[in-house]
Amino acid sequence: MRCYLRALLLCTGFTFFSSFYVINHLASTLEDATRRGQDEQRTPDGKSRHTGDGVRKRPGLTGRGAREQDSDRIDSEVKDGGDDSSHLAVVACGPRLEETLTMLKSAVLFSKKPLKFYIFADDELQAGFRNALHSWPTSVQTRFNFTVYPITFPSGNEKEWKKLFKPCASQRLFLPLILKEVDSLLYVDTDILFLQPVEDIWVFFSQFNTSQLAAMAPEHEEPRIGWYNRFARHAYYGTTGLNSGVMLMNMTRLRETFFKNDMTTVALQWSEMLMPLLQKYKLNITWGDQDLLNIIFHHNPECLYVFPCQWNYRPDHCVYGLNCHQAEKDGVFILHGSRGVYHNEKQMAFRFVYEAIKQYPFGENMETSLLQPLEESLQTTTPTYCGRQSHLFTKRLKQSIASVQQEVRRGR
Repeated sequence: MRCYLRALLLCTGFTFFSSFYVINHLASTLEDATRRGQDEQRTPDGKSRHTGDGVRKRPGLTGRGAREQDSDRIDSEVKDGGDDSSHLAVVACGPRLEETLTMLKSAVLFSKKPLKFYIFADDELQAGFRNALHSWPTSVQTRFNFTVYPITFPSGNEKEWKKLFKPCASQRLFLPLILKEVDSLLYVDTDILFLQPVEDIWVFFSQFNTSQLAAMAPEHEEPRIGWYNRFARHAYYGTTGLNSGVMLMNMTRLRETFFKNDMTTVALQWSEMLMPLLQKYKLNITWGDQDLLNIIFHHNPECLYVFPCQWNYRPDHCVYGLNCHQAEKDGVFILHGSRGVYHNEKQMAFRFVYEAIKQYPFGENMETSLLQPLEESLQTTTPTYCGRQSHLFTKRLKQSIASVQQEVRRGR
């Protein structure tokens, strides 16, 4: 009898503790599920309700030292490597090797902070980039590093994207999806020349508010000569549209933001939006990926930071008379040789700047081997509108060269 009683007590105790464990575990599981449900719940505009996730709350603030400057301005720093490098991306196909190398050279010549280059090139150019950059003097190579990537488009739609505007130009739209570990970078066309350090335009990232995720300059300042407001068959940003040859991209925000659009009432992420956008507008766009960017930011103007035209100075700003007023005051910061002006005789002021940088030998005195020959060449361009404004091309360049020469004298 005692054995049965002892066994009954043991069974009762075991049952009690087992039930307590199961109930406690079930309660914990339900609590976790509820918390996950709250985290994943979204508002009608597609944004998360959860405010505890710092990346969601302030996209782009990954990496070292991310800090809030004030209530609506935040730092946007590069997370990979945790260094002070400026990250620069370019896409080159066809006969663009020399032009792209000259652009990269201009970036290296005047920048004081390290540079990271992301070079997207077709198969025929990849070895040329590697060989050329490895042939630069060792003292120059220590100031940058680079990676060469193949041209890649979403499977099944490669031909459509490749033939959009110029070969490979639309590759830039997919950089946030390819460079998944990069937080922020500066994209430039191959026909860009830096006349001052890259880090100077990089500073604009720190001026983004919490909704801004990209920065570009207007296509025109003067609506009477604007292209978009006179000829576009689609929506565009602002009064005169945007030129995308120089574009700051907060890649983290581009990947995470839900964008308003005219294709669906549901906000779409970057990766979801590109192909439907092309399908809808491919018969109505002239300038390819730039037009698609104009459409996107027309519907999402709060996402764009606009910088002045001297950061993307093109022949259109002087060929019909000066129409970049900020350049009159401060000079040209970044020269954009659109319409092939580096390689023809239509606007020799642009070509002379290009030739001066291309021909400058690394290590030589830049005042005597770059600036002085350039100024002599520019004196012959005064009969043209752009030639009459060529002093704006050298105004900031002189300051950049003087700063570099001072560093050299200090033993840079």
